[in-house]
Amino acid sequence: MQDDLHLYEYWPYHRRPKIVWPDGARLALWIAPNIEFYELNPPDNPYRKAWPHPYPAVAGYSIRDYGNRVGHMRLMQVLDRYGVRGSVSLSVALCNHHPEIIEMCAERQWEFFSHGIYNTRYTYGMSEDQERAMILDSIQSIRRHTGQECAGYLAPALSHSEHTLDLFAEAGGLYTCDLFHDDQPTPVRVRSGKPFISIPYSLEMNDTIAYVVQKVEPRRYGQMLRDNFDRLYEEGAESGTVMCIPLHNYQVSCPHRLKAFEDALAYILKHPGVWPATGREIAQYYMAHYYDAAVQDLQQKQREDAWL
Repeated sequence: MQDDLHLYEYWPYHRRPKIVWPDGARLALWIAPNIEFYELNPPDNPYRKAWPHPYPAVAGYSIRDYGNRVGHMRLMQVLDRYGVRGSVSLSVALCNHHPEIIEMCAERQWEFFSHGIYNTRYTYGMSEDQERAMILDSIQSIRRHTGQECAGYLAPALSHSEHTLDLFAEAGGLYTCDLFHDDQPTPVRVRSGKPFISIPYSLEMNDTIAYVVQKVEPRRYGQMLRDNFDRLYEEGAESGTVMCIPLHNYQVSCPHRLKAFEDALAYILKHPGVWPATGREIAQYYMAHYYDAAVQDLQQKQREDAWL
């Protein structure tokens, strides 16, 4: 029986080569709005139901529609106000269903990375060829509608398979958001041997996890963001850290919740040494400046462990 993911090595946080972000920044901040499309009556998947109640799933569908109709505009206005570009975790079907949202994001030079085609169609049960086709479809759709080369991947509804990272790396991807194991970028082993990394994407700071799973109040979510930042900012003085805030336009952008996020964002950005970046920018900077040193350090530690 396989006892771990075999995607990365154990690598103690306090013994790594030091990271310094551009202009001496100690923390890289990226905001990841999940802009998704949910089908009202998707094809059945035997491994997971899209909706917890029978068709038509009016409540679940309509609140997500609210996000794309209303919530997205609110969130975009907040990020505009603070000069922050989003990194969109995109259900690429949105390119056809709501192209005006894609246009608004592209005008602001937001990044688009793949979150599959629909957030109601999962990787579970797919053959490797089927998953490859889904990944290539999403990459081609982003290129066709935005002119961007897709750098990152987050499996639809986190339905990651044992082939996901191999397939995305083979298609030219740079980074994954599907691993939640670190507060710094880390090399990831893929079968092609291509350079490929994970960049931190936080489930703990994810607004859906906070509001739906943990059932916290908006003011508590805002405090969680501050506390998370304070710790990472302190540790970033020793070696650069990454803070990701994954958001959903039907969660954080509800009228009673948005101020808590905005206040936390203002708190974070008032600190010196914070680099507001996109996922692609973080990945490319790490690849250019730290990837080789990270791999060498990992190899050295493996040799040392072999002697123990």
